[in-house]
Amino acid sequence: MTWAERLRARRGARTECEADHGRSTAAGRAAGRKRAFAEAGHPGPPPTGFALLPWLLLGLGSLSNVLQGRTPNPWIGGLGLLTFNSLYIYVTFRSFDRAKREAVSTRVALALMGLLTTGLALGYGGDWLTFFPLLGLATGASLRGPWLGRTGLLLALYAGAVSYLRGGWGDASGIGYATFISSMVTAAILSLSEAVRELRDAREELARRAVEKERLRFSRDLHDLLGHTLSVIVVKSEAARRLAPRDMDAALGQITDIESVGRQALTEIREAVTGYREGSLATELTRARSALAAASVEPVVRQSGTPLDPQTEALLGWVVREAVTNVVRHSDASRCEITVEGTVERARLTVADNGTGRTVRTPGEGIGGTGLKGLTERLAAAGGSLTAGPAPRGGFTVAAELPMAAESLQPVAATAPGAGPGVRRNLSP
Repeated sequence: MTWAERLRARRGARTECEADHGRSTAAGRAAGRKRAFAEAGHPGPPPTGFALLPWLLLGLGSLSNVLQGRTPNPWIGGLGLLTFNSLYIYVTFRSFDRAKREAVSTRVALALMGLLTTGLALGYGGDWLTFFPLLGLATGASLRGPWLGRTGLLLALYAGAVSYLRGGWGDASGIGYATFISSMVTAAILSLSEAVRELRDAREELARRAVEKERLRFSRDLHDLLGHTLSVIVVKSEAARRLAPRDMDAALGQITDIESVGRQALTEIREAVTGYREGSLATELTRARSALAAASVEPVVRQSGTPLDPQTEALLGWVVREAVTNVVRHSDASRCEITVEGTVERARLTVADNGTGRTVRTPGEGIGGTGLKGLTERLAAAGGSLTAGPAPRGGFTVAAELPMAAESLQPVAATAPGAGPGVRRNLSP
């Protein structure tokens, strides 16, 4: 290898090394940003009693007195110091669990802390008075609620009185104030931390329920849309196959309808995905007549009474879609009557056929399967109801009722042109 080739090889190796270093640095920065974001978005593990352990350093003065022999009866003082620390740890660690915090054993341990603190303060005074702020801290951690303010104030007054007996007004004011502040601040910080975590959990639960609700809406809409559309396509395809040998024009008309139904289904699916689909009862009735006629079922559509508000029309449109789909697919009927009646208070829709009355059952869903169950949920959410089942004189009937909106229009005549009053409009072909 020549000198020039060696130089070029070294330069290439150095360039590759610098590129690797740049990539590793960028990856490290990205990982750091992700870690910082995760830490900022998550509160971390809940606080425990370890967060309150450093405050035991307030008792170092008392420990120093015991070790240096400046405390009368050091064995009693040492045993009292050990007992107080043990009770403090017991109470504070149980204070971060609601059930344990409110248990009788925790209250008994806190009362024993109070008695022990009083005895040590009266017996030794001086540095031993600092056990009262520690008692206030344990009280604030374990007693949270409406009684905390009164308890903290009484404890502060009691600590001040005991301190006054041992050291005068100087110790009384300082110890009383420190006891009150330690109990109140500790309770406020721990309660706020607990409330923040509960709110975060509630927000996550609401988000989870919102996702579940959206999934249910999406699956229900797809079922209603695709079930009806595919049934119409199948029926019209069969009609086109039967008509093709003897009437090509009629068969082409059916094929044209299939194309139109498919294009409309694509539009409706897109609207269902985005959540902006608003059904039209008139459109659904027109499609119902077309689907029934293609399936050799005579459609009879009647409307009367008060005009319906848009929301009621949209819901009843879903009922027409699902009920007509079931007629086409399962009824073996030759006639289907669709009746829409509107009053000032309620709207009623009835879809009845003269078929076999055979019920469609899906395991776990009941009569009508998923479609009618979804419609029942839709109408119930709007204050309405849906009933479905075999008719007494044969056939199958689906009936839906919904309350009318307050802003509904005034009743108008629902008679056909030239018909007399009271005669229903017959929209059958």
